[in-house]
Amino acid sequence: MRSSIDHYLKERVTLIEAELARIVAESDSPAARLFDAMRYSLLAGGKRLRPILTLAACEAVGGRIEAAMGFACAIEMIHTYSMIHDDLPCMDNDDLRRGRPTSHKVYGEAIATLAGDGLLTDAFAIAARASSGTDAPVVLRALAELAEAAGSSGMVGGQVIDILNEGKPADLEQLKCLHSRKTGALFVAAVRSGARLGGANQLQLDSLTEYARALGLAFQVVDDLLDVESSTEQMGKRTHKDQAHGKATYPAILGVERSRELARRLERQALEALVAFDQRAEPLRDLANFAVERNA
Repeated sequence: MRSSIDHYLKERVTLIEAELARIVAESDSPAARLFDAMRYSLLAGGKRLRPILTLAACEAVGGRIEAAMGFACAIEMIHTYSMIHDDLPCMDNDDLRRGRPTSHKVYGEAIATLAGDGLLTDAFAIAARASSGTDAPVVLRALAELAEAAGSSGMVGGQVIDILNEGKPADLEQLKCLHSRKTGALFVAAVRSGARLGGANQLQLDSLTEYARALGLAFQVVDDLLDVESSTEQMGKRTHKDQAHGKATYPAILGVERSRELARRLERQALEALVAFDQRAEPLRDLANFAVERNA
C-alpha cells in the first residue's frame, strides 16, 4: 500500500503545485513584492494533504478532478495564509517553516501579514472562477462552507480559543472542540467541497463528512505527537513548542501511548465511514492511514 499511496501523492502534488504556480505567477506590478511573498510561502512545498483530499473526494463520488481543482488550490491558499499568520511574532513567533525562514523573517511583518491577507482573499476568487461550469447552487453552498470553515466559527475562532487558553488546564472534550475548529474545519470543507463538485448525493456527503471529521482529528493528534517526539530537522519547523507555550495537547492529557491509540481509533472511524464506497474511494482510505502513520 505504501508504494501506491506514495505514487498517488507525488502525482497529485505535481498537478496541484503546477496550478498553484500558475495562480500566483510572477508579477511586475507595483505590488510585485507582495506576489513574491505569496509565492514564497505558497510554493514552499509540503504534503498538500488538504487539496489532495478535495480531489480524492471528488473522484470517490465519480467526479473528475478538473471539477474540483480550483477549490483544491483555494483550500491550499487558505491553509498557507493561516501558517503565515500563525508564524508571526504576535502569534506563535516562529522562525522556521517547511525547512526555511518564515515569511516575516524574509519579507518583514507587514508584507507577510498582507501576503496572508492576499492568499485568503484571492482564494475565494479562484474557487468561484474555476467552478463556472458547475451548477451555481452547488458552488454557492461549497463557497459558504469554505468561508465558514476558515472564519470566526472555524479556523480563526479556533486560533482565538487556542491563544486565550494558553497556560490553562483543559480536558479532552475542550481539546476536541478546539481542534474541530482550528484544524478539523478545513479538513471537512476540503472533503465536502470536493464531494459536492463531484456530484455527491446526500448520503455520500454525510458519510464523507464523518470521514473528514475523524481524519482531521487524527491528523491533529499525530501533529501533537510529532511535536513531542520529532526533531526540528525532521519536521522542518520548530518542535517542542506546544509545551513551551503552555498549550493543552493530546500527549499532555492522555500520554503518548493513549494518544497513539486514539489516532488509530480515529483512523478506523474514518475507514468505517467509507464502507459503502467502492474502489474509487481507495485513495481516501490510503490517506487516512498516511495521516496517522506519517513521521513529519
